Amino acid sequence: MPRGPRFAQLADWLDWQQGTQTKIQGLDPLGWLNHLHFYDLGRDGSKRPFIFSRWGGLGNHRYPIGFSGDTVVSWESLAFLPYFTATAANVGYGWWSHDIGGHMWGIEEAELYARWVQYGAFSPILRLHSSNNPYSERCPWGWGVAVEQIARDALQLRHALIPYIYTMAWRNAQEGLPLITPLYYSHPNADDAYECPQAYWFGSELIAAPFTAPASSELGLSRQPIWLPEGDWFNFFTGAYFAGGWHVVYGDLSAIPVFAKAGAIVPLGPNVGWGGVANPDTLTVHVFAGADNRYALYEDDGETTDYQTGRSALTVFEQHWGQQSVSFSIAPATGDTALLPARRTYNLVLHGIMESEHITLLINGQPATATAVQYDAQAETLTVAVGALTPADALYLLVATDQPSLRANRDRRADTVREMLRAFKLDTRIKAEIDYDLPRLLNGEIALLRYGLSDAQRSALAQVLGVV
Repeated sequence: MPRGPRFAQLADWLDWQQGTQTKIQGLDPLGWLNHLHFYDLGRDGSKRPFIFSRWGGLGNHRYPIGFSGDTVVSWESLAFLPYFTATAANVGYGWWSHDIGGHMWGIEEAELYARWVQYGAFSPILRLHSSNNPYSERCPWGWGVAVEQIARDALQLRHALIPYIYTMAWRNAQEGLPLITPLYYSHPNADDAYECPQAYWFGSELIAAPFTAPASSELGLSRQPIWLPEGDWFNFFTGAYFAGGWHVVYGDLSAIPVFAKAGAIVPLGPNVGWGGVANPDTLTVHVFAGADNRYALYEDDGETTDYQTGRSALTVFEQHWGQQSVSFSIAPATGDTALLPARRTYNLVLHGIMESEHITLLINGQPATATAVQYDAQAETLTVAVGALTPADALYLLVATDQPSLRANRDRRADTVREMLRAFKLDTRIKAEIDYDLPRLLNGEIALLRYGLSDAQRSALAQVLGVV
């Protein structure tokens, strides 16, 4: 059976490289060592065993967090990791830990380092590591202020994702379904799902496709083709809408291509300066328009050895979507609620909806007033700060409109083109001309061929504009 979601504070790192043969025919010593050390750490029943080891063969997913060996520092190594990690789910081996930044040799580059850390934020285990070569730099502050901030953002995002990732670890323990899975797990009959190795499911709500190739010198941007399953999708960070199908996305060094499905519910903890894995006393719950959904947040005491019968609690979030309204509810927590914060502050962020004056908030069935309500027209998000709730409280939020639809779907193509032009290696006179002509470019009245762009620049803008 898969492991429970949180592990012992004491861990063993096995680095067996001494062969695959024993006196017992067919027995790989690494698989046997993993088995013995795993159960030895848990022998007194006070901790969940946790070992860190290499691949010990089929079935060895029961025991270790795996690490993928001494990767060479290169873009090719980074580009292989999304495919490697997602397909490992096919043999149940979901908890891989890579040497983020690469382990040895190769050419160290600031851009490569930043992209590796961003991938690490959306990998099963985030661990910065390298050989002891003094020219292998893994500290974010070792790459200058710009890269330090980008790495900091990725690391803080990863920490904020703990409630989401921990729930997916519980799902893994209950259902044997790893945090990261290939796209064909949800769409086995779609040929395209097998043709997009850079993208993968990150839990039940998100698809990630981090940039794993260097930026184009002509564009000043990284490029990532991605296939999204049928339906509606949103850029997790900007809220930009994407229909299901193939897309090519571009981004500067701060961007990470991550997409939330319609109806997605993603709880995040607070951004922190350093550490801490206690059940958070503040949650920001991101809710995406377009579909009904239910998400059960799993929390426990971090020590229970029998997670199926021990101390744990579930808090259920539900969204119900209608053409002119959306409702979101938080049910009273069930299970051992004593391990939850006595009062937890909730911030609800509803993505992809129009501004509305019809907002109803109920707590335990009684009218309540939000501590703050803010609408961001640029991002098309409504943020409702509902204050602190006890584990026993029930919350109900209703947002409605008199317009034909509550859905917001602002045409962001002009904004995207302007962002891309700023990054392009291109004469500013041409940039200004394209900017001036944007209304006619958007309606197809004129074509991009008139500007003397490079093939890469013209192709990138055409993909955004939806023209030839």
